Amino acid sequence: MDGSSGKCPVMHGGMTNTEESVTSWWPKTLNLDILHQHDGKTSPFDKAYNYRDAVKTLDFDELKKDILSLVTDSQDWWPADWGSYSGLFIRLAWHSAGSYRLADGRGGGGSGNIRFAPLNSWPDNANLDKARRLLWPIKKKYGNKLSWADLILLAGNAAYEVAGLKTFGFGFGREDIWAPEKDTYWGSEKEWLTDNEERYPTKDDRESLENPLAAVVMGLIYVNPEGVNGVPDPAKTAQDVRVTFKRMAMNDEETAALTAGGHTLGKCHGNGDAGALGGEPEAAEMENMGLGWMNPNKSGNGRYTITGGPEGAWTTNPTKWDGGYFDMLLDHEWELTTSPAGAKQWKPVDIAEEDMPVDVEDPSIRTMPMMTDADMAMKVDPIYREYMEKFRNDFEYFSDCFARAWFKLTHRDMGPKVRYIGPEVPEEDLIWQDPIPAGSTSYDVDAVKAKIADAGLSISDMVSTAWDSARTYRGSDKRGGANGARIRLAPQKGWVGNEPERLSRVLSVLEPIAAETGASIADVIVLAGNLGVEQAAVAAGYKVTVPFAPGRGDATDEMTDAESFEPLEPLADGFRNWVKDSYVVSAEEMMLDRAQLMGLTAPEMTVLIGGMRAMGTNHGGTSHGVFTDRVGQLTTDYFVNLTDMGNVWKVTDDEEIYELRDRKTNDLKWTATRADLVFGSNSILRAYAEIYAQDDAPKKFVKDFAVTWAKVMNADRFDLKA
Repeated sequence: MDGSSGKCPVMHGGMTNTEESVTSWWPKTLNLDILHQHDGKTSPFDKAYNYRDAVKTLDFDELKKDILSLVTDSQDWWPADWGSYSGLFIRLAWHSAGSYRLADGRGGGGSGNIRFAPLNSWPDNANLDKARRLLWPIKKKYGNKLSWADLILLAGNAAYEVAGLKTFGFGFGREDIWAPEKDTYWGSEKEWLTDNEERYPTKDDRESLENPLAAVVMGLIYVNPEGVNGVPDPAKTAQDVRVTFKRMAMNDEETAALTAGGHTLGKCHGNGDAGALGGEPEAAEMENMGLGWMNPNKSGNGRYTITGGPEGAWTTNPTKWDGGYFDMLLDHEWELTTSPAGAKQWKPVDIAEEDMPVDVEDPSIRTMPMMTDADMAMKVDPIYREYMEKFRNDFEYFSDCFARAWFKLTHRDMGPKVRYIGPEVPEEDLIWQDPIPAGSTSYDVDAVKAKIADAGLSISDMVSTAWDSARTYRGSDKRGGANGARIRLAPQKGWVGNEPERLSRVLSVLEPIAAETGASIADVIVLAGNLGVEQAAVAAGYKVTVPFAPGRGDATDEMTDAESFEPLEPLADGFRNWVKDSYVVSAEEMMLDRAQLMGLTAPEMTVLIGGMRAMGTNHGGTSHGVFTDRVGQLTTDYFVNLTDMGNVWKVTDDEEIYELRDRKTNDLKWTATRADLVFGSNSILRAYAEIYAQDDAPKKFVKDFAVTWAKVMNADRFDLKA
C-alpha cells in the first residue's frame, strides 16, 4: 500500500500569512505586513475602476427611496422590532463609524471594515451580521456604484429620517476594502471584554487608558453598559464615557446628544441565555453562510432575539424620534435589576403602564423599559445632567445638536469636505472638517522657485520644512498634510519634532516670497522642498524635476481646531532619525506606523530614508545614519555603506545608538540608530536596500525618490484626485 495514503494533501502552513508565521518563529523580526495590506491583488476590480467616479452615476433619489422603504419592510427570516429596522440599522451604522479614534485616525466606517474580522465578530457587534444581510438586496441592485461603506452609513441616516429626525446631510465617497485591516491595534488582551494591566496601567485612573485606544476593553465600541468592569456605578461610568468619547473627538455636549439620540430608538436584546448562542461569524459553522450568533431560543428572533447583555427599550415609543428618552430618564427613580441574559441594568421604581413600551411582536403587551449604566451616567454626572435638562427643555435644539453630532460621527474619517459626493452634502463648513480655502494657481511657479533659490536657505532647511509640513498626513482619516500650511499655526508650530526655532527662521524667509508672488505659503513650502531635492540631485550629477501642482490654500487659526490636531503630533520620525522620548515601542516600529499612515509602501519608505539621510535632514542636525561625506547630494551612499561588508556594526552604551567601524582597523566611520540598522538586518528591507546599493542604482534612485517625494507632498491634494 502506498505510504502516502490517508495523508492530508493540503500544506496547511502554506495557507497562513507568511510574515505572521515567520514572526511566530522569530518574534523580534519586524513585521512589514502593515505596509502590504490592501494590495491591489485583493480588489475584485480592474485598474480602470474608480469608485468615486462610479458613485457619481448613482440614481440618488431612487436609492434613497429604496432604503427608506427597507427600514419598514420586515423580513420573515429576521423580523423587524415593531415593524421597523430603525434601531438595527442605526446600531449598524453607529458601530461601523464608532470604532474611529482620534489618536491615529484608525477605525471608523470609511472603508466598510465592519464586514471583516475582527469587527464582524466582536461581542459588541452581535447580530449586526443580520443587519448587513438585510441590506444585501440594495447592494445587489446598485452593484459597484454603491460601496458597502456608504450603504451601511446611509441606512443609519435613513433610519433616523423614517423615525422623524431631520438629518444634517450625507456625503458619499467611501471606498470599500477587500480584506481585514491589520494596521489597527485594538488592544493586547487575549480574551474579549476583559481588560488587562496594559490597557489601564493605573486601574483607578480611567485617563490612563492606553493610547491609541478609545474603548474600555477589546470587543466593545465604547463602554461596558453594565458599569466599569461590569460593576454598576453611574458616576464611574461617566468617567469612562467622557474619556472614550473624547478620544473619538467628541465634546461633552456631543457625547450627551449622541447618547440620548442613540437610545431614543430601538432596544437592547438580552431576553435569554447568551451562552446558548452559536459562535460569532468567524467561528460559525460553514452551513451558516457567514452568519453568527445562531439562536436556539424558540423562534430565535422577535421578542426572543439575543445579543447578550441588557434587555428592553429606553423609551415609550422606540420607533419615534421624540423627547421620550429625557422624560423616562429624568422623571423616574431607578433601581438595579438583572436581564434574562444575566446583565445588570436599571428599571424604574414605579411606572404607569401606558408609559411602558409595547412588546416588539404583540402591541397588546407592555414591557418594562430599562437604562444601562451609561444612561444613568447621563443623570448622575452634573455636566451630562445639565445637557439632559437643556435638551428636554429645547427639543429642536437637541435635534439639531444630535443631527450634527451624528453627521460628525459618520463622516469624521472621510477627511475634508471636498471628498464628499452627492446631493445631500451640507453647504456649511465645519471646523472638524479642517477647512482650507482654495489657493491661487495663476502665479509664476518658476519665478517663485527662483526667489527661493536666491533666499540662501540650505537644502536641509528646505527639505526638512516641507517634510515636516506634509508628514502629518494620515490616510486613516485623511487629516493633516501640507495643504493649509498649518505647520505655521498652533499647535504645530510649537511641536518639538518641527524644531520651532529652525521652523520660524525658514518661515520668515518663505512667507515674504509668498506675499510677493501671490502664491500660498503652503505652495511655497512645498516648492522649497522640491527645489531642495532638485538641487541635491544636480549636486549628485543628475537632473530631475519634482512634479508640482499649485493650488494649496492657507488655513487660519479660526479654521483650525487646535485641540483636535494635538494627536497628530509626531512622537518619532524615522525619516528624520528622531524619537521624542523613550518608548516601549521600538524606533523601527514607530517608523513603520508613520509610513503606513502616510500611505507608503516598503520600497517607498526605503528610498525616502536613504535620500533624507543623504541630504542631511536629521532632526537637530545629528549625524546618525548620514553615511556619506557628500551631505546634501542625493546619492546612494546610505545604502552602499550600510551594506558594505568591510564594516562591522557595534552597539554602544546607549542601546539605541550603533557604531559602524572598519572591520580591519576598528576605526569609527559612522553612527546610526535602530531606524537605520533595520534596513540591513531585516531580510525584506535589506533586499530593497541592496537594490539601491548596486552600481547601476544612482539614476533609478534619484528618479524613485523624486516620484515618492511628490507622492508625500500631494497626499492631501484631494482636488487632484477623482
